[in-house]
Amino acid sequence: MNGITVEEFVKHYPCFYHMAEVDSWDSIQNKGLLSTSALLDLFEVNGSKRFAIESCHRPKSVTIEHPEHGRAVIRDQIPMRERSLLKCLESISPRKWYEFLNGKVFLWATLHRLEGLLNARAYRGKEHVILKVDARGLLSRYASTVLLSPINSGSTIYRPSLRGPKTFQSLKSYPFEERRKKRGLPDAVAEMVFDYAIHDIRKYVLRVEKRRENRLLKVIWEKS
Repeated sequence: MNGITVEEFVKHYPCFYHMAEVDSWDSIQNKGLLSTSALLDLFEVNGSKRFAIESCHRPKSVTIEHPEHGRAVIRDQIPMRERSLLKCLESISPRKWYEFLNGKVFLWATLHRLEGLLNARAYRGKEHVILKVDARGLLSRYASTVLLSPINSGSTIYRPSLRGPKTFQSLKSYPFEERRKKRGLPDAVAEMVFDYAIHDIRKYVLRVEKRRENRLLKVIWEKS
């Protein structure tokens, strides 16, 4: 039987994790955790510049600026190699896939997944801000709209899994027990996916760290 309740889910995954740009915590506190599309809307980026960021592969990070909102960095998509992506997409075009992902906010379900990203070739050696988020609190607000993914949907490295619109499923339809039996608890769920923005993310953040790979450099903020 498919599906998992919020209570069962937070028992297995009490905290979620998000990796952000090193100087982004002030902006996240004030504006929330924004998807690429939400950032482009806020910064009023349109036309060909927006198309290149939102509808195409981003081989490197892009900095955008706004007279009121300042500066923001939209992260690269280095792990999503387009040649491999073409081979593993189902029922969706590359453009629509990029637009779909860019409209979402992603959190990791486990520290194990976060550490894999921190130690990836493209990101090791760089400093990052890490948000540790209270799963129960966040899902008390967003359980009806959150989607789960069994894979890193933004990576096509190392024999990429097939992916498409059906990759993401609700708590009620996600085949949790099947995934846990097949892959074990740490890999039963990879990503927590939220639509467009989590404007009130600060309510649910437990701790903010600066890290380089697995090394803690600084605790930036911690909930008292």
